[in-house]
Amino acid sequence: MNLEELECAHTCRNACAMLNEAMRRESELVKFYEHILSQCDYPEVNSFLREMTEARGETILRIVQKLNELRAKSQILDGVMSSYDPAGC
Repeated sequence: MNLEELECAHTCRNACAMLNEAMRRESELVKFYEHILSQCDYPEVNSFLREMTEARGETILRIVQKLNELRAKSQILDGVMSSYDPAGC
């Protein structure tokens, strides 16, 4: 999927398509950097690429945390909505 095809649907509740796409792309970058790391034996470049890989990994964790927050909020809202029974009023 290229950037022109990427569009937010604005209908997310417990799973954001944009964050899922960001996580997918970050994961691809981690794999790319890991592959380069396996090929590179120049210490300065290797160290730099290792830092880049770690930073991307931290970004993936942040995205996962945000997705989990969104799911938790959605579950809470679903619970509140399901406890409201207009027929009982």
